[in-house]
Amino acid sequence: MMENNNETSSEQYHRSCRLLRRAEQMVGADWDGVTVLEDDRQRAVVMPDYIHKASQRGDIKSVLKWINANRTEDRVNATTSVDKMRMPILFLATRSDSLTLMTLLLQLGADADSRSSNGITAIEVLFSDATFEERCIYEWRHRLSIAREWGYHKLADLFESELGGRRCEIVNHSSRPELNGKTCVADEYLPDSNQYKVTLETKSKDVLVLNPANLKRRDRTPQDCGYYVEFKNGRTIRHDFDSNEDCQAFVVALNNNGETQPAVTEESEAAAEQAAAELLAELGLDDSPSEPYIGCKAKKSKKKKGGKKKRK
Repeated sequence: MMENNNETSSEQYHRSCRLLRRAEQMVGADWDGVTVLEDDRQRAVVMPDYIHKASQRGDIKSVLKWINANRTEDRVNATTSVDKMRMPILFLATRSDSLTLMTLLLQLGADADSRSSNGITAIEVLFSDATFEERCIYEWRHRLSIAREWGYHKLADLFESELGGRRCEIVNHSSRPELNGKTCVADEYLPDSNQYKVTLETKSKDVLVLNPANLKRRDRTPQDCGYYVEFKNGRTIRHDFDSNEDCQAFVVALNNNGETQPAVTEESEAAAEQAAAELLAELGLDDSPSEPYIGCKAKKSKKKKGGKKKRK
């Protein structure tokens, strides 16, 4: 119908094509369209209503407590009920604008490409208020094709380049071989020179300009995340590392009971609080008049001494 009406340039048409390709991959290209196929996929866990509400308001403590209560179930990819459009938990976290909760879910193995029953992904929700959260999901494997369609041309320029916005590994760097094997994020594509401005995933966060031949895509995974956001004793702590090996060892230690974990320091807590602001700066959106997101540092009101104030 859309092809007959010459609507092949619309995002709805491209989304339908993606869904058809996905369905073809699931059933096989040789399916006759008539034979009834068995659905051998594992059914998604249906989250209780209180987790649905907790996810929408960015309640990290409640969501993580429920997920960790039964790790034999794939609760990190749980969905709402059929009457609530089977929305994945990551989808709900995006609607709460909680970058921290999104990162924690991705670290636990949430599917960055999971969709609601109407075919919408988490990253498509973010473009209703585009800031930096889409960058978070993009670094975790997500595919993107709607940025320019919805008017976010700066992001589109970045994402439409081969490696723009991606987490990459530095390879074949002959003049600085010590960089080989290190990871970075391609923050900006420079079309005039066909190069990328990248930020190293180290504590120093050095900025370099590299050729595409020196970059190989290396998406984040729960075991190879580059940095780690920890939620402990009601506080969010971001841990940065000088090497991927250090990060991977840290993740292994967290997953093994009895291992010694690094102590929470003022430096690590401050890094967690300003992580979102740093991402904004990378995109050049640090002066945008948006509301502060979870993870941003906010001023705390001082409590008055002497108990409650008496009414006159």
